[in-house]
Amino acid sequence: MRVTDIDLIVLTVCSVVAGVAANDWLTAAAVATLMICVRLVSTDDGLFVLPIALSFHWMEGTLGLIYLGVTGREVAAVYDSDYRPMVMIALGCCLALAVGIRLGLSLKKAPDPHQPRPGFAFSFGLLIVMYGIAIFLEGSLTTIAPYYPSLRQIVATFDSARLGVLFLLLRRLCAPPSRFGLVGLVVATEVVLGITGFFAGFREPIVLAVLAMLEIFERRNPRHWAALAAASIAIMALGVLWMGIRADYRREYVQVDQFAGSRSARLNRVGDLTSSFMQIDAEGLLRTIDQLVDRMWPIYYPALALHRVPSILPHTDGAILKAALIHIVTPRVFFPDKGELPSDSDEVRKYANVAVAGREVNTSIAFGYSAEAFIDFGLPLMFVPVFGFGVFVGFCYALFRAMIWHRELFVAFATVSFWISLYLFERSWATMLGVTLGYMVYLGGPIVLLDRFLLIRFSAQQAADSTELLFSPPEHHRV
Repeated sequence: MRVTDIDLIVLTVCSVVAGVAANDWLTAAAVATLMICVRLVSTDDGLFVLPIALSFHWMEGTLGLIYLGVTGREVAAVYDSDYRPMVMIALGCCLALAVGIRLGLSLKKAPDPHQPRPGFAFSFGLLIVMYGIAIFLEGSLTTIAPYYPSLRQIVATFDSARLGVLFLLLRRLCAPPSRFGLVGLVVATEVVLGITGFFAGFREPIVLAVLAMLEIFERRNPRHWAALAAASIAIMALGVLWMGIRADYRREYVQVDQFAGSRSARLNRVGDLTSSFMQIDAEGLLRTIDQLVDRMWPIYYPALALHRVPSILPHTDGAILKAALIHIVTPRVFFPDKGELPSDSDEVRKYANVAVAGREVNTSIAFGYSAEAFIDFGLPLMFVPVFGFGVFVGFCYALFRAMIWHRELFVAFATVSFWISLYLFERSWATMLGVTLGYMVYLGGPIVLLDRFLLIRFSAQQAADSTELLFSPPEHHRV
């Protein structure tokens, strides 16, 4: 990674402008941290999943701070806690992750770009068939997973492979000549499927579409800028809409008979709730945006915990991280009788001293790996395991980039796996490590095997082409 004078000038100017505009040095530090992290995790392979995922990770740790600086509006963490130390810790975690990822990437040399590698693994028609089958099977996998606890992680990981198929389809549609109309149709279908579920499943399709488009993005192409703007507006608007309707929607999802089993009923209800939400006044809209920012900025409970550790409760000397590591190296498929880890809500109750809802009502309140790392080790040792996780992520990215020869397979695997592994700041150690390792093993392994199988076909085609060239008449060799 080479840093130029222009890079330093842009970093300084952007940070100073942000700090002056918000009248807050911490905002300047946040902007500088984002720019440094993006530069650290940028790769030369035309993919943007690591910078986008880490940017979202950064956003979750700083959103309320940026929102306060831009709008002057305060959310609960601002007026009801000392949030600034926790924001600084969040920035430190982002930086430790980015430095670790950069080191991990350097541990495995990138493939020779001049070596022949197959581009496409599947025909466009086969992709469409696979996409249709994946949509059909998704509901079945989600339904059976709770009944087979020992296979839950495997089923959940392979279910996410549907996102890989979706990304390949979007990527193929974005390739020149770009068919943005069809991209919009596929994304709209996915948004409808996502928003009629119990959770907000509409975010990933839009993010995947953006990542697919960034591969072919041209700064001088107005259509590309328009597509980026449309995606940005859509994800923000859908986020506000979901925050405005989710309480009523989820209440009926749980309480109304056969509501959960009828997608048409759910879709109609979403339409009705959307119509009602569109009638609210400007102040009501601002309050909903405040709620969205508060939900997307999981700083409040960790900030409360910082005041109780170690003054009231001692550091655990790594007990939380140790339990998470033991949990993930004893997979339930081989250890079906292993116990459940404490929920995040239990940690909030103990360390933040807040009586939040928990597992008894099928709820988990986010606490996050950063708070767990602080409780385990305190400053500055808490950043060591974060850095170590970054090294592991960066090395896995470089390793699979070298092992998977079909670019299409690697792009799909890397985009889905590393986005889902990295983008959430609010995950606990157990969840973050388990999700990441699950993708590397349960999805990465089969992808490598599939790549090797398809390479047999690629090698045979190359040999046939070489033979045809060798025995063809001399005039066929002329350019």
